[in-house]
Amino acid sequence: MSPTRQDAWSQDEDLLLAEVVLRHIREGGTQLQAFEEVGKQLSRTPAACGFRWNSYVRKQYKSGIELAKKQRKELKKHITPAEADPAPEIIKKEAVSTEPGGTLTFPAVIQFLEGIFKQVENFAELEEGSRKSSEKIKELEKKTYYLAAENERLTENLKAIEEDYRSLLEIMERARKMVVLQDEDRQSKVRFQMDKNGNLERVEK
Repeated sequence: MSPTRQDAWSQDEDLLLAEVVLRHIREGGTQLQAFEEVGKQLSRTPAACGFRWNSYVRKQYKSGIELAKKQRKELKKHITPAEADPAPEIIKKEAVSTEPGGTLTFPAVIQFLEGIFKQVENFAELEEGSRKSSEKIKELEKKTYYLAAENERLTENLKAIEEDYRSLLEIMERARKMVVLQDEDRQSKVRFQMDKNGNLERVEK
């Protein structure tokens, strides 16, 4: 058994924690189950995973959490009894025909078995298609969660840049006012007087 880690979390570990927790939210699981799953993969305790999620990672995935909750509701709406238990649909078949005397005929048995076999084949194809669709959905969801986190990060960076820009404008405005005051001060020290020939000359105060 590997020792429990207590070192700092990396960006990849945060991403893994987010993906697992969001998947459990989407599929109706609990966060505790998610923390246990991540803990096993990263050799960390479930408590450490829970603390990391609540103190830091959860804040980065607010939009992802809302999306996962909506998807969980949509999945619950679209699950029908047939999807929950498809076996009866495969087994269900018209009664095997019999002769007038009630004797079961061999062709009828063959026809019945062929029908069952076709239904099983159709079900296998549907199941494979569903599996591929689920994998595609999970892949797209990962990209969605990543883009949502990236969008939040860029939004925070944009706010910081805007604040720096406003600070720069304030500094430039103060500098401009200082230059204007210095020019006015220099101008106030200059005066003119008439020389002996009647011409104006500039005299510093």
